[in-house]
Amino acid sequence: MISDVKRVVLVLSGKGGVGKSTVATQLALALTHNNQKVGILDIDLCGPSIPRMLGLEGRDVQQTNEGWLPVPVDACPQLCVMSIGFLLKGKDSAVIWRGPKKSAMIRQFLTDVNWGPLDYLVIDTPPGTSDEHISVVECLKEFRNPDGAVLVTTPQALSIGDVRREITFCRKGNINILGVIENMSGYVCPHCSECTNIFSTGGGESLAKYADIKFLGRIPIDPKLGECTDDGVDFVHNFKESATAQRFEELAKNLFE
Repeated sequence: MISDVKRVVLVLSGKGGVGKSTVATQLALALTHNNQKVGILDIDLCGPSIPRMLGLEGRDVQQTNEGWLPVPVDACPQLCVMSIGFLLKGKDSAVIWRGPKKSAMIRQFLTDVNWGPLDYLVIDTPPGTSDEHISVVECLKEFRNPDGAVLVTTPQALSIGDVRREITFCRKGNINILGVIENMSGYVCPHCSECTNIFSTGGGESLAKYADIKFLGRIPIDPKLGECTDDGVDFVHNFKESATAQRFEELAKNLFE
């Protein structure tokens, strides 16, 4: 089902709360603005947030003879999504599964979803290096290796330490690391647009130098981005003049350079 996908990109983080799903969503939207056809596979089974971020809550997955059809994004026809969130009875339903059932679900997502021709398949993973990560890598390698992984961190030392473990996971799994993004790097004032470093800064770039991988840039906190992800609005398109949106556009253009 992924034979017509040109590039498969994993979005990874060592810990939760670093904005990994936000980065995956905005990266996918930025890629579509470059005339790319993109799919997002949400394998964060216990915390599927992609449907809400794209305004798709309550949508159903269609079953055809060729497999499941991913859900298209109405406001962005070049983007489609598959998530466990579409298969749950309600938004308060919890996925309380052991590892083998999670692995079976991920395999089904990778083998039974009819993505059709795509330029990019962005896979949003859960935090850490758990069963889900091993399952997606092993299943992908039956057909092809992932084309690369984007690692997401925040500037703090605690997050940096966890992302080091993610680097080890990628290297042991022979996954090409495209680079590291330092998310929540400063706060953009909604009134004057000045960026203030409310946390530390530079941790992601230091990690990239330490691990000899590419530094993909800093993404500042922007209140408008939080509002857009809550409301399912395309932030990159609606606030294209903002520094944060421009960083995502640059990331999409330079991802494989």
